[in-house]
Amino acid sequence: MSEYGESAEYLHLLSLPMWEVLGPRLAAILADGPAEGTLVELGAGSGLGTTTILDAVPRLPLVVAEPAAQLRAVLLARLYEHPEGERVTVHPVPAQELPLPAKIVGVVGAHMIGHLPPSDRHALFTALAARMRTGAPLVLNAQPPATADPVPAWPPFGVTCGGLTYEGTGSAVPTGEDSVRWTMEYTTRQGAEVLHRATAEYDWWVHSPARLAAELAAAGLPNAEIDADLVIARR
Repeated sequence: MSEYGESAEYLHLLSLPMWEVLGPRLAAILADGPAEGTLVELGAGSGLGTTTILDAVPRLPLVVAEPAAQLRAVLLARLYEHPEGERVTVHPVPAQELPLPAKIVGVVGAHMIGHLPPSDRHALFTALAARMRTGAPLVLNAQPPATADPVPAWPPFGVTCGGLTYEGTGSAVPTGEDSVRWTMEYTTRQGAEVLHRATAEYDWWVHSPARLAAELAAAGLPNAEIDADLVIARR
């Protein structure tokens, strides 16, 4: 079973507030890319980044990797109803197995890069760099922790839909010098009554914006810009 088998129903709702901030930043970066070629999205999830890309960059095709069937179900349903959804090809594979187009004009990897160990990141960054057109941006966002330290659970964050509130929290424990294991806990409430609980666990390879910039430089994309949590490299 996918690590999202128990938590998929929560992820789209709880990600919406993050994308209200991230979406406009990402759109501004992508608007400056080359005019001809193909866009790439790594780990599309439920498609909040996918629709941001479609709305920011007209006309160009977009190829997407999303390995989790539960999230692809949401993604494909949203794309089918999006007026530009026919531009998107969704591959049921992890990012490092995505068939890359020959001429890439932009790459987005949001909330996913820690799923890849450093060796896989290097291979992926190298393959992307070789196919990116001049001026094409590659955008990643770094997520804590930057080092393999324990992360205590934070107060649950919730989103209300109809008469129910969907909440999530998480904690992490180190599993190696560069890795942690996250335990995410989700709850559905009607007032004070708990209707449903779900737990998801997954491994995460820690990174910082500076580390990602160095890894991109080693793969042929030097001089990456760091803007808070975003790392932007250009060919």
